[in-house]
Amino acid sequence: QVQLVESGGGLVQAGGSLRLSCAASGRTFSSYAMGWFRQAPGKEREWVASITRSGSMTYYRDSVKGRFTVSRDNAKNTVYLQMNSLKPEDTAVYYCAADPNRVPITIRGSEIWGQGTLVTVSS
Repeated sequence: QVQLVESGGGLVQAGGSLRLSCAASGRTFSSYAMGWFRQAPGKEREWVASITRSGSMTYYRDSVKGRFTVSRDNAKNTVYLQMNSLKPEDTAVYYCAADPNRVPITIRGSEIWGQGTLVTVSS
């Protein structure tokens, strides 16, 4: 089972960019499809983007399409989320999730989670 550690969060002005990283421990990272989720204050955790085990397919929620890009480097056991044209409504704690059985788009309780990294977008 992998363990996940996110990094790269911070404070950025609207229109700016950040790149989040999620580093996984273990030698089986390529066996997991990966997802990014976020949780804003007072709101439920929501799905943002996902990527298949090989990285050949990616999926995005509508509100981030064209602005966010998910990618992975299996040699480095890392998944990334490049976030451009950030908006104040993107402010949230961002979590990465790993699932060996499916591409994580919904939360089922079987995912492995990181601790999260805070992204704050000022207007």
